[in-house]
Amino acid sequence: MSQSVQHNPALTSSLLYLDGVSVSFDGFKAIRGLSLVIAPGEMRAIIGPNGAGKTTMMDIITGKTKPDEGTVMFGGSVDLTRLDEAAIANLGIGRKFQKPTVFDFHTIEDNILLALKSQRSVAKTLFWKTAAANQKRIDDILGIIKLGDARNRLAGSLSHGQKQWLEIGMLLAQDPKLLLVDEPAAGMTDGETAETAVLLKEIAKDHSVIVVEHDMGFIRELGVKVTVLHEGSVLAEGPLDQVSANERVVEVYLGR
Repeated sequence: MSQSVQHNPALTSSLLYLDGVSVSFDGFKAIRGLSLVIAPGEMRAIIGPNGAGKTTMMDIITGKTKPDEGTVMFGGSVDLTRLDEAAIANLGIGRKFQKPTVFDFHTIEDNILLALKSQRSVAKTLFWKTAAANQKRIDDILGIIKLGDARNRLAGSLSHGQKQWLEIGMLLAQDPKLLLVDEPAAGMTDGETAETAVLLKEIAKDHSVIVVEHDMGFIRELGVKVTVLHEGSVLAEGPLDQVSANERVVEVYLGR
């Protein structure tokens, strides 16, 4: 690692640090010179038109895609480009995809339990925590995602919005330091969308969160700094009102 990177205050104070990241697929530059800094405990919204590079950015952070060039660091010292997806997940980076994937024929409580156990390696399983500690963790998560009263229902019987919350709960069970959440409000009712904003703000008290979203009303509810991507790089960054007033942002994204 170069001296300049080592003594970079933005790097050492950040949880996630991307600088000069580029990646091409068959000659198409999906990400070009992307730089992004996420602080510990920060929630950030990422917006941008289709094809802006939002999904590819998440693929790079989680190790699914390796960049052609650039720096991708976690916790100030871990080079994510050198690790595979499983190692990155074990570091504490969790990802929730747009379409919820829960175990439909298991109860809500069992879904959380399975997520808890999947996080434990064979060695750790030998020293598995007491059932009481385990149960408290499940109870806490069910409380956060507002599904405590429905714990014995089959996950398959939940509404689309509730399944999204359950999957966020399953992600929390893995105790990530950083959550990547892809379009959590997609397909939700207005009520569910409002509840999801409250849920994410609650989670952001103890975790860093990156939310990729199209729903401007939902982003306004979150009340966080917004990064606008366009053609694989950052077009604008700041509070929602500020980026919404940016002429280039209006032209390439909001004005459609």
